[in-house]
This record gives sequence, C-alpha cells and structure tokens, in this order.
Amino acid sequence: MEVYQTAYQAMLEVFRHVLPKLPAEEKYDLLDQLRCSIKAVPRLIAEGHSKRHQKKGFQKYLDDAMAESNETIVSLTQAKDLYSSLVDVKICERLIDIYDKISRQCYNLVVAWDKFSERKSRAQPKDGTRNE
Repeated sequence: MEVYQTAYQAMLEVFRHVLPKLPAEEKYDLLDQLRCSIKAVPRLIAEGHSKRHQKKGFQKYLDDAMAESNETIVSLTQAKDLYSSLVDVKICERLIDIYDKISRQCYNLVVAWDKFSERKSRAQPKDGTRNE
C-alpha cells in the first residue's frame, strides 16, 4: 500500500533529520511523543491491512493511524515553531505536508472501504447463494 510506504519513509526522515536536533530538555516530552506517533502510523496501517477482511477492524486501525498522523503534524509544527534555530524548518514543513497527505489517504481508504463493502453486500443475494 502506498500510504504504508509513505508513512514508513516519513518516519525514517523524522528519525534522521528532526529527532536528533531537538534539545535534551524535550527528551521526555516532545521527542518521546514524536517518536511514538511516527512509529505508530506505519504499524497501525500494517496491522489494519492484515485485518482488511474485517470491515470494522480495518477501519479502526486506519482511524487510529490517521489520528497518530495528525498528532505527528502537531508535534512537527511545535518542533518547527519552538526550535527553529535547531531544526531545519523546510524539512519540518515538507514532513508536515507528507503527514497531511498520509492522514487524507487513511481517511480516503476508510471511505472507499465503506463503499466497497456496501457494493459487495448488495451484490450477494440474501439466501447466501452466489451471483455468477
């Protein structure tokens, strides 16, 4: 899935370019929060994908991934605004855009999965036989 690949690559970029630049006093706050949310996004997408046969299960994991992605946006914005002399602002802004795209992709997957599930259930007759 493209959204998984994007989230995984973005996570690596945050680890390489943002986290090492944050000051030591943020170790147990912003740094930990950012580290947790960026790792959670691809994990939740992967776990949800493994449960794609369960409509509600898949959607729950995508909703959670979207929430973590949105949290990452806030944390990156805070890093950029609070520590602009330490972090590369342009990298943070690019990553914010990437995580915004990830959030939208997760949302669109949930919506598309809903529509796919509705079409699939309408295509199957009530008596349990298959339309062929």
